[in-house]
Amino acid sequence: MSYGSPGVPLIAPPNVGIPPVPFQQPTNLFRYGEQAIWSTYRLPVGAIKDSSNRLYATPLGQTGQGFSDSLSIGETSIKEGGRIPAGVAFDCFGLSCQIFQNTAGGTGMQPTDDDAAIVNLINIQNNGVLSWDFTQTTVDICPVLMAGAGGGAFGSVSTNAAQASTGNMNNGPGTVWMYRKHAIALPGNSTFSVLLRFGSRANDIGTYDTLVKVSLLGYYKSVIEIG
Repeated sequence: MSYGSPGVPLIAPPNVGIPPVPFQQPTNLFRYGEQAIWSTYRLPVGAIKDSSNRLYATPLGQTGQGFSDSLSIGETSIKEGGRIPAGVAFDCFGLSCQIFQNTAGGTGMQPTDDDAAIVNLINIQNNGVLSWDFTQTTVDICPVLMAGAGGGAFGSVSTNAAQASTGNMNNGPGTVWMYRKHAIALPGNSTFSVLLRFGSRANDIGTYDTLVKVSLLGYYKSVIEIG
């Protein structure tokens, strides 16, 4: 009677989720896990109506997307503009849109604590629409208000006797996350971008530059040839 190969039972024990490691050297190594990919656009003071603003087009270390200096890791994680790295597949099952006030130095750290900044936030929420752009095909995703981190203006602001405001307002957690049931696949080496679009009724961005960060949450899968 044969009992199979040493260390590999003929009948697997219960609740085994990880396959046994083979004795021979594999020729392919698979890596997979959850990952976020993000990109930021700077909307300067001025008109935004009937505009289309492209995210994921400017890679890390280059200038673009409304910024006058190069994008850092806080603004984007894209290594090559508008492209999923070769050999990596990405399935997006969540999308968020964060809106926050810029500062004079462009650090994006200024609290949203006065009427002008809050008006900018709500203006983008109420008039902005997110869309995929796949080179020759544009697919509308949802209004900004429906994206995760887009569930309405949220926070607390107080004013002291000297009329100085403290606190912070931002777009709170969204009540709906896109692609919860049906993820959208971005194959390796494919080109894409996300458009932040505004209609004809969008008000001007006033007083403060405003930053909009769109993040994609999903699974990545890669294959490494080692044989």
